[in-house]
Amino acid sequence: MFILFIFFFFFFTPTLSCPPECQKQALLQFASLVNFTDDELKSWNSSSDGCLFPFAKCSSSNVVKIDLGDSSPWRRPWRVSTSTVLTPLFHIRTLTYLDLSFNGIQGELPRDGFANLSKLEELYLWDNYFNGSLPSQLFQLRFLQILDLSDNSFHGNIPPEIGNMTKLIGLVFRTTISLVKFQPRSLTGTIPSSIQNLKKLDTLGFEYNLLSGEFPSWLFHMKSLTSLLIGGNNLIWNNSANIVPKFTLSQLSLKSSGLKGKIPDWISTQKTLLYLDLSENQLEGMFPEWLVEMEVEYIFLSDNRLTGTLPPQLFGSNLEVLSLSRNNFYGKLPGNISNATGLVALMLDGNNFSGKLPKFISSIDLLLLDLSNNTFSSNTLPDFSSNKHLRIIDLSSNEFSGEISTNFSQKTSFLSLGRNKFSSFPRNLTHMSNLKYLGIHDNKITGELSNSICQISTLQILILRNNCLQGSIPDCIFNLTSLQILYLSINHLVGKIPTNLGNLTDMIETPGEIFSNSEFDVLRVRYWNKKKHVMLFKIHDLIVNWKKSIQGLSFGNLKGYSLLDLSMNQLSGEIPASLGSLKALKIFNISHNNLFGRIPANLGDLENLESLDLSHNNLSGSIPQSIAKLLQLTIFDVSNNKLKGKIPEGSQMDTMNNPNSYANNSGLCGMQIQVPCSEHLSPTKPPELKSKETWFSWEGVEIGYAVGFFVAVGISYLSNPCKTFNYCSQQRRQRV
Repeated sequence: MFILFIFFFFFFTPTLSCPPECQKQALLQFASLVNFTDDELKSWNSSSDGCLFPFAKCSSSNVVKIDLGDSSPWRRPWRVSTSTVLTPLFHIRTLTYLDLSFNGIQGELPRDGFANLSKLEELYLWDNYFNGSLPSQLFQLRFLQILDLSDNSFHGNIPPEIGNMTKLIGLVFRTTISLVKFQPRSLTGTIPSSIQNLKKLDTLGFEYNLLSGEFPSWLFHMKSLTSLLIGGNNLIWNNSANIVPKFTLSQLSLKSSGLKGKIPDWISTQKTLLYLDLSENQLEGMFPEWLVEMEVEYIFLSDNRLTGTLPPQLFGSNLEVLSLSRNNFYGKLPGNISNATGLVALMLDGNNFSGKLPKFISSIDLLLLDLSNNTFSSNTLPDFSSNKHLRIIDLSSNEFSGEISTNFSQKTSFLSLGRNKFSSFPRNLTHMSNLKYLGIHDNKITGELSNSICQISTLQILILRNNCLQGSIPDCIFNLTSLQILYLSINHLVGKIPTNLGNLTDMIETPGEIFSNSEFDVLRVRYWNKKKHVMLFKIHDLIVNWKKSIQGLSFGNLKGYSLLDLSMNQLSGEIPASLGSLKALKIFNISHNNLFGRIPANLGDLENLESLDLSHNNLSGSIPQSIAKLLQLTIFDVSNNKLKGKIPEGSQMDTMNNPNSYANNSGLCGMQIQVPCSEHLSPTKPPELKSKETWFSWEGVEIGYAVGFFVAVGISYLSNPCKTFNYCSQQRRQRV
């Protein structure tokens, strides 16, 4: 009976105890849920215990550590489906360290099970898809020193029981505003006052939630704090408070905290400060001299009202990230900018900086350079070709002119040069083998579109609108199989639309995200030198402005997005039937050209289409009944053609009842324009189809396509800076 009791105790009540053999079985079950392959598991099955599992570490034959976090070579990202993967691990009561961060695990954290891990000291579950409220058992882990649940979708309040976890050194519920996942900022309520009982607390990270109430004054009395990261909430800051902090910080984030006036002087007492984020406040005044002298490595002061010139002393070798976007700074960049040899990201967009770029700015080993929306001017750009890491370059909305050089880094994936005064297209960009985004719109570029553009196989977005490009669209354009967005409108392109456009793979199949997480995770900073927690800085400032109708469309929203705009050119010939293959298209615009012939019936196969503009051409025949199959269509314009016959009915076409969308055709009729059709023109009404949710909401459309033509013509007169203004004006008038 005693032997049976022992057997039952060890093997049928694993929540109470789990010997080495039981631990091995728990790990095998866990590995199967994480989707390890049979080949990966083969060598493990022969082990007498779980200590030979490569993601596990043991002490005295007991598993004490499981590491499948972001830096583990055995991490299984995006292969885990639900939070049930945690269940087998709750049997291993000897665990002191558990890291499953950055694995895409979905679902609620289990309500039961955490109480078994009573010896747990470090728990990392950041950057997953966990949701729901925080389980109460989590706050019974009295030996826990680090709890990191950041970058998930938890909701509800932070329970006051958290103050009982007196061993805590690091507490992080930070939520990154992800460009790809757009996770909700979800924790609500006030910051529990019981947190002040955590006398050993070193790091407090509650950024980007919905915490409310007055900013707790007792936080400034927590002597052990070195990282205070609570920006991006709804906390009310008392700007008149006399603050005398007792802590000595290395990291401080008060982003979007209602700070007004000058940068608070009490921050100058934090002599060991390395990271400072005071962005999205209402701060005014000059760049403080005391902040220059403190040698802070990461400075985020964007979206304030700061002014003045930049002190040259700012650019020391210690500076790694400088973000001063959207302020009122002015003047030239200091000539000693090359002294900042450790600088990896420089974001000065949205200010009033002027003059030439310092020649030696290219000698800094940058990852990101954003100088857009200033008044920099020069007919030559610095030579960035020797920079081995520069991924993102945004020099748009300045006054650069001349020929666009090809002296860019091979690593560059984002190159934005739009809204300048460049006059010629780059001769050769084929060496840019990682380029995904190329924006050279709204310039003075003349000449033909070079065939060399077809050799950049990685290109996903090509925006060349509003220039003076001539010649035809190269037939080799179909080589750009990764192209999701092609914008060639408002130019002087002639000839036929290449039939090969119908072979663009990522316009046929629903594409993935434009830029992956790794493209934007260019900066990584550790909270603790000896701990494995990593903090990610996402880039939020890069916004794609396609048109006023979808202004501010961010890269995160471009997942699965596809656009083809050839409008406002001089293209001729028929619409290629091959374009009906581009089933991923959301927007298709070929208006204001010289196209003729019938509308291909297979345009009704563009099942994801939300906007179709064929206006201002010489199209004839009837509107195909197949257009009624476009269940997501919200904008449809065939005005100013030679169409006749009955306008299709059914589904979305019944809502396309703006008369301006059908104006100036030879003989259209139908209920949409309240013109009755004779009986022989009345086709059988198609069966009703259930509508489904569109990918993109058009409730925020700022201008309608009804007046789109007049706006486009106005833009062409006012903002199309062709080489010879009179010539371009004459061409526009002739086309109108």
